[in-house]
Amino acid sequence: MTPHSTTEVLICGAGAAGLTLGIELARRGVDFRLVEMLDAPFPGSRGKGVQPRSQEIFEDLGILERVVANGGSYPPLFEYRADGSTGLMQMPPAGEPTAAEPYHMRLMSPQFLTEAAMRERLAESGRRVEFGRELKEFDQDAEGVTARLAGANGEEIVRARYLVGSDGGRSFVRRTLDLGFPGESLGVAFFCADVMLEGLDRSVWHQFNILGPSEFLAVAPLMGTDMFQLQGPVPVEGETDVSLEGLSKLVAERSRRDDIALRSVSWASVYATNARIVDHYQVGRVFLAGDAAHIHPPTGGQGLNTSVQDAYNLGWKLAAVLGGAPEALLATYEEERRPIAAGMLTLATNLLRGGVSNRGRTTQQLDLGYRSSSLCLERPQRSAGIAAGDRAPDAPILGAAGQSIRLFNLFHGAHWTLLGYETDRRSPIAPRVGLRTHFVGPCADFIDNGGHVRDAYGLSPGDWMVVRPDGYVGAIVSAAEVSALDPYLAGVGLTANPS
Repeated sequence: MTPHSTTEVLICGAGAAGLTLGIELARRGVDFRLVEMLDAPFPGSRGKGVQPRSQEIFEDLGILERVVANGGSYPPLFEYRADGSTGLMQMPPAGEPTAAEPYHMRLMSPQFLTEAAMRERLAESGRRVEFGRELKEFDQDAEGVTARLAGANGEEIVRARYLVGSDGGRSFVRRTLDLGFPGESLGVAFFCADVMLEGLDRSVWHQFNILGPSEFLAVAPLMGTDMFQLQGPVPVEGETDVSLEGLSKLVAERSRRDDIALRSVSWASVYATNARIVDHYQVGRVFLAGDAAHIHPPTGGQGLNTSVQDAYNLGWKLAAVLGGAPEALLATYEEERRPIAAGMLTLATNLLRGGVSNRGRTTQQLDLGYRSSSLCLERPQRSAGIAAGDRAPDAPILGAAGQSIRLFNLFHGAHWTLLGYETDRRSPIAPRVGLRTHFVGPCADFIDNGGHVRDAYGLSPGDWMVVRPDGYVGAIVSAAEVSALDPYLAGVGLTANPS
């Protein structure tokens, strides 16, 4: 007899999106299973850039320090040109950290090291990835999803309230849902390989443009490892040899050097570039996240980051609905994340066609937000400063006991935050589970001693602000409109505690 089991959420695919979702659900006490059809963790580093917004998320998830320790900053680009000249490429400056934006460095962390840190965090919560478990089929009804899993020990039927497909660009979940995946093939193929080599120093990212843009070769030292990553375009038609012998020949041809010696290949892949986005992120009780919902060229370092942020958005919403919030809250996942992915596809495609190597602020994802979301509330409508739907900036503040702290420290965690700015120390709403209230002002819990909160948010005395669990502003109301907060919070599942 086939064994049966139940869970609240079944996550299929243990890449960056699935792992982020698992961490989010684990810290909220949600029962879930995270299954991966591969027998072992993905060994490669196709996604190696961690953008500033994702670094903020990793700080909240408790893994930023280990990710930074595992990786490092991007080295400068050093170009070898067709005319025989060489030199460092001038890149747009990343900018310096500010009080509102503490991270501006684009971090290089090989994908396998980033995901290893995420699995460690998951293990600390008592959860793990189930490798070698493949989703074979699923059906859904009004109450949940029934899925059939297969593995080395046989098959199993799992009954879940919700199913999330984070199973990559060839997503079985997406194909089973028979959803459209419109977009375009960009007519370009790339190879990517993690290798050990000798003959190049690790202080720069070498880029050989000797044979022109169609045959350039990028050789980047993989921070946190002794390896280098090779990348470059290859013909769309035919086979590309990514064995040690084949890659050695390719490197010699494109670099016009015979002193670069490849010693081993850890991982290699060839892939065609596409820009596609799924018609819908949700069908009933089934959701798509990460590459299962959108695929794109690698330019701009947007993929892993967008996948992480998909799951960061979905995780708190699933937990809220499982905890009693209105199920309509789940519809805001597609409402908020699909436009972000569409913009990311456009950006990555334009960068590919423009041949730009460093993308400046446009790729940092600090300016992305949800101003058009139905979860936004402003009373009255704001004409300046932060708006509902924007990323909530950081700011240094001073605790009433005299200790320095950051605004992010108040926001981090699974809760919502209600912030009263220069108000009296009485909350306008009744206490409720999942909401923490803080006051900022001259005689409050926290003092805006440098004016950083004022500068970052543009709040007026008496204003109240709600910050969502994912670090975006949900609501800003004046003292005269504070009654609007009760129905707003009830709509996201934060109901007043019974007296």
